[in-house]
Amino acid sequence: MPINILMPALSPTMTEGNLARWLKKEGDAVKAGDILAEIETDKATMEVEAVDEGTLARIIVPGGAQGVKVNDVIAVLVEEGEDAGAVSAAPAAKPAPAAAAPAAAPAKADTAPAAKQPSSAPKAGGRIIATPLAKRIAEQQGIDLASVTGSGPNGRIVMADLSGAPKGAAKPAPTAAAAKAPASAPAIAGTPQFGEPAFDLVPHTSMRKTIARRLQESKQFVPHFYLSVDCEIDRLLKVREEINAGAPKEGPGAYKLSVNVFVIKACALALIQVPTANASWSDDGVKMYKSADISVAVAIPGGLITPILRNADTRRLSDLSGAIKELAGRAKQGKLKPEEYTGGSFSVSNLGMFGIKDFSAIINPPQACILSVGAGEERAVVRKGQLAVANVMTCTLSVDHRVVDGATGAEFLAAFKRLIENPLGMLV
Repeated sequence: MPINILMPALSPTMTEGNLARWLKKEGDAVKAGDILAEIETDKATMEVEAVDEGTLARIIVPGGAQGVKVNDVIAVLVEEGEDAGAVSAAPAAKPAPAAAAPAAAPAKADTAPAAKQPSSAPKAGGRIIATPLAKRIAEQQGIDLASVTGSGPNGRIVMADLSGAPKGAAKPAPTAAAAKAPASAPAIAGTPQFGEPAFDLVPHTSMRKTIARRLQESKQFVPHFYLSVDCEIDRLLKVREEINAGAPKEGPGAYKLSVNVFVIKACALALIQVPTANASWSDDGVKMYKSADISVAVAIPGGLITPILRNADTRRLSDLSGAIKELAGRAKQGKLKPEEYTGGSFSVSNLGMFGIKDFSAIINPPQACILSVGAGEERAVVRKGQLAVANVMTCTLSVDHRVVDGATGAEFLAAFKRLIENPLGMLV
């Protein structure tokens, strides 16, 4: 019986996506683990792996299609011995497994994945046989494919076989094909209205449409108010310079602290000190979070994404520094997993590196607060009636008034300011 291949949900927030291109054509044989197509979600371009075997009898949704709804039929697969030419444009419905998300392709029940001796790995002419997705996941997690036994056809290693395999620390750079982030579609010449200058029209990506919708909903339904504070950062800059001077410059333990690392750590500690600010709104009540999970705004091709630093209050500055660099790098390559950018209890957006003095960011729902961080600059300050010069950084807290009142927001900023201006307290 024909098997419907459905548009998969590749992230918790995905309701539709763009079918970027097919990697198989009608009439091609398909094996479990083969990459069928590339789907552009609201966050990244991801590969879809087949979980059934057969022949790709009909492609219902062509490559390049925009706004394909999750669970829509995109293609039909026929099993061995079935007539591919008999499949109609409206295939008989069969709620069979769809092409699953890369993180959820199941293994067959009688072929549970397990780590084996290197000699058992399938090889062809000295080359290990594995699906492209399995190779990419193995590269990310430092898994030696020679130690894995494949459950696919002819012993081919599929993604599910990597479960339980020993993982190494190394994470080689992703291949160019897998490192694609969503980018704008080619511009097309527009038709100017009366008096309008000539223009090129750049079609919206799924990411840009999602960002626009979420920001509009945030400003429309979340009652924002704003609180600003000026922080003197001379001590922070001195401590940062001393730490970086003694830090390893090369090797696995190398790191270099940025001002943003101190900001993130200060936010996390301030949330622990003022737990009523570490909350979000829901229809059933206010959610009071037990950990300080900081979402960090990262600009990527075609939009913005917020990878999350979990339990940032308990992590060392050097650990946070390495995590930020690693997450931001993979975010720009479109390689973050949904759990790495979904959730979080508080956001930080830093435009100081662009010379922006101060700004007010839009809250990232369902979170209740986001801190906007401006550039540190020399300013005149008054100390005990005397003029002096200090490096000052303006930070603005955007607050959801349904969850956090003015006094609570002010209490959080006071705690944040104390930590930024006395950075040694973040080292203990």
